[in-house]
Amino acid sequence: MSTALPERDGSAAVVTLDRREGPYGEVALRRRGGTYEIIANGCFLMDTADGRSERLLVRAALDELERTGPVAAPSVLIGGLGVGFALAHAAAEPRWGRIAVVEREGAIIDWHRGGPLAAFSAGALDDPRVDVLHTDLLEYLAVADGVHYHALCLDIDNGPDWTVTDGNAGLYGPDGLAALRRRLEPGGVLAVWSARPSGAFEGALRAAGFTDVTTREVAVARGVPDAVHLARRAR
Repeated sequence: MSTALPERDGSAAVVTLDRREGPYGEVALRRRGGTYEIIANGCFLMDTADGRSERLLVRAALDELERTGPVAAPSVLIGGLGVGFALAHAAAEPRWGRIAVVEREGAIIDWHRGGPLAAFSAGALDDPRVDVLHTDLLEYLAVADGVHYHALCLDIDNGPDWTVTDGNAGLYGPDGLAALRRRLEPGGVLAVWSARPSGAFEGALRAAGFTDVTTREVAVARGVPDAVHLARRAR
């Protein structure tokens, strides 16, 4: 059972360490006390205060994938490098084979390559199994014909109902879910992080032909729990 962590110290001084303008707008890295925050177009995206749900995203995908039997060196695509919790957790698990991480913001990749976030990705970018893809996830899904993964772990928005940019909304609709399904091996698992559970998204997954749709929740200090939505491509 997850327990809520203490609330963040809102009185801590906020220091902007880097701010860059890119093709998708502004992205900034801030430090609040001992916590680092990523801000996209003025919207809080994620921080380093608590990585339980990001780690669950990867762990639950592997557990669900192997629920019906072991898979030799399964491959995983992580959508969004973020603060690095999901990638570090995947790289720390020897059962994973190929690990790809898609990140469209070059600044975020830089912050992990010798920058302030390197401690949180824990050297995972240098793991020989890891391939860092500097591209937009939607664009990658469109051009990666013939490329398949056993698991897709997505954490590029605050959830299906709260996207960072308007263009990301298509990822959670019929066309986007169909594209994700095509990138999965038969029996493969889709895991999607969300800042709150979404019954509507569960329905969208079923309508898109996914099976075994479930939601795992992680309690937070206050408000609704974080969630990981899981679904499987039928064999």
